[in-house]
Amino acid sequence: MTTGPAPGPDDTEGAASPDELPSVAPQLRDLRRRAGLTLEAAAARARLSPAHLSRLETGRRQPSLPLLLGLARTYGTTVSELLGETPAVADPIVRAGGPGAREADGWTYWQAGGSGRGMQALRVHVPHGRSQGELVRVHPGEEWLYVLKGRLRLHLGEAEHLLDPGDSAHFDSLTPHRIAAAGADGTDLLFVHTLLQSGLADLCLGGTAPTRHR
Repeated sequence: MTTGPAPGPDDTEGAASPDELPSVAPQLRDLRRRAGLTLEAAAARARLSPAHLSRLETGRRQPSLPLLLGLARTYGTTVSELLGETPAVADPIVRAGGPGAREADGWTYWQAGGSGRGMQALRVHVPHGRSQGELVRVHPGEEWLYVLKGRLRLHLGEAEHLLDPGDSAHFDSLTPHRIAAAGADGTDLLFVHTLLQSGLADLCLGGTAPTRHR
């Protein structure tokens, strides 16, 4: 009897029987097609090989939780949607004292809107001296911000703007942008941005991988 080469880890780890097609497989395929992405383009955004993504889409591999999180981010959706779960009815009210503060790169933010929506609303404290250097953000979508307290320095393209309490700004996120506190006490602001179905639609505040303007 002739035997072939032994299967490698990429072929056996998490392998699924063809008779046990996990619900995530058709969801992955459908989300990729709805996003208008080829297998190669989607794999590149998810930092996978096309062969690996193909195995996930056909049910020959079971994705791990970290991989599910990465794929959900790539397609601008949630792990629940990837698993085919029916989302619960979203509560339209966000109460004071609700989700606690989170910190990233010295910036503090609080959820000010519901999850799973087409836009994200946050209340943000930007400390003085944490402008994140010369890094700028460029990604699909729109952003709106409103200064609550302190003075904000906003760079849009080649222009620089100083915003005082009560001032706001609304701009296309494809415009290279950077924000920083202009006063020693930092700045408090309301921040809203759209979440497009794109691997580039990252939160443009502290704690995410920035995109350098070229």
